[in-house]
Amino acid sequence: MIKRNRVVITGMGILAPNGIGVEPFWESILAGRSGIGPITLFDASELKSRIAGEVKGFDPLEYIEPELKPKRMARHTQLAYAATMMALKDAGLDPLKLELPSPTPVVIGVSMNSMDVLERALHAVRDTGPNRVAPTTSVASMPQAPANVVADRIGACANAATVTSACPSGLDGVADAAAMIRLGEAEIAIAGGTDAPITPLVMASFIASGLSSYRNGEPETASRPFDLCRDSGVISEGAAIFILENLERATARGARIYLEICGYGKRRDRDATRAGSGLEDSMTLALANAGAEAAEIDYISAYGPGHPILDAVEVDAIRKVFGDYAYSVPVSSIKGVTGNPLAAAGPFQLASCALSIRDQVIAPTANYEVEDPDCDLDFVPNRARKTKVDCALINVRGLGGSASTMIVNRVELN
Repeated sequence: MIKRNRVVITGMGILAPNGIGVEPFWESILAGRSGIGPITLFDASELKSRIAGEVKGFDPLEYIEPELKPKRMARHTQLAYAATMMALKDAGLDPLKLELPSPTPVVIGVSMNSMDVLERALHAVRDTGPNRVAPTTSVASMPQAPANVVADRIGACANAATVTSACPSGLDGVADAAAMIRLGEAEIAIAGGTDAPITPLVMASFIASGLSSYRNGEPETASRPFDLCRDSGVISEGAAIFILENLERATARGARIYLEICGYGKRRDRDATRAGSGLEDSMTLALANAGAEAAEIDYISAYGPGHPILDAVEVDAIRKVFGDYAYSVPVSSIKGVTGNPLAAAGPFQLASCALSIRDQVIAPTANYEVEDPDCDLDFVPNRARKTKVDCALINVRGLGGSASTMIVNRVELN
């Protein structure tokens, strides 16, 4: 029989619109304090939707060594690098004296790529001619750039990979890294997701698709998961990176363990007329892979972007998979606080679940005020709830019908 290693998270690094660092991120979620505000990264005055979740107070020079030329990097690469250094420190690993085994996978999920770099290059071609494009554009704009920069920093033992599967990209990246450890291909891995989509072209595209709220006058309450008055989600940016380890290695070095990754499933909608069918299948597969029954789930971290249709689709999928128990299990979405950071969405949810398990408290659904008859579950409205959280289910769904689900457990050490 093949030995299946147990995979745990021992470090987290987070840069989010609602806080930089694990504790600021968590405190704002528990308080329901939104990180959504007016767009400041560019002049958004002509857009119909002028709000987003920006990572505030982020100076890449404070997190990235000058010799790495951080200003030449795309913003999502800067965020990923900074989050990785935070995660290593959080795991009790010294970034300046790393002695990682070979191979050490670096798996980072990206959804929108280096749009800030590409848009700058396009403007350079348009305004000054094709010979004035920055020579670093090609390297900085590669989808692989965040993983490459992190792997270069770690050294020859690192293997870099990029996952791009729409919004599930970041959670898929964590799952891929966990699979390598589970099968014995690695002892430790660095994985997560990053995205920085707040650029003129990307925001205009999301607005045209009806995926960005028009509540410009009240940005803090614009993202309203499952609320009857929700008009759409709010796009945001950020990065969350994790240190994953074989449980035996983690316990041998006395590492603090946040949780264990126990099961995963990813599927696509079966056809275009059955929105949410992929999420039904991913939840069912994740439960089976974790060897868990639906009634063993203490909490569901919903994708819940605050979109009128997408929220209702997820609720319907939960009802179909969980049956009557759907009305007993607490369900919440943190996007009322974080907005939707695309590939970083699943990693933000994973970090939130890790802290829920640590503190035995469920994150509330912020800005939930008016019940929607089509969304009739226990959404933990506006206030955190102290309760047992030993096993959580995380849902992420993306444009195009992709869906991913992860099951995580609290680890009890004898």
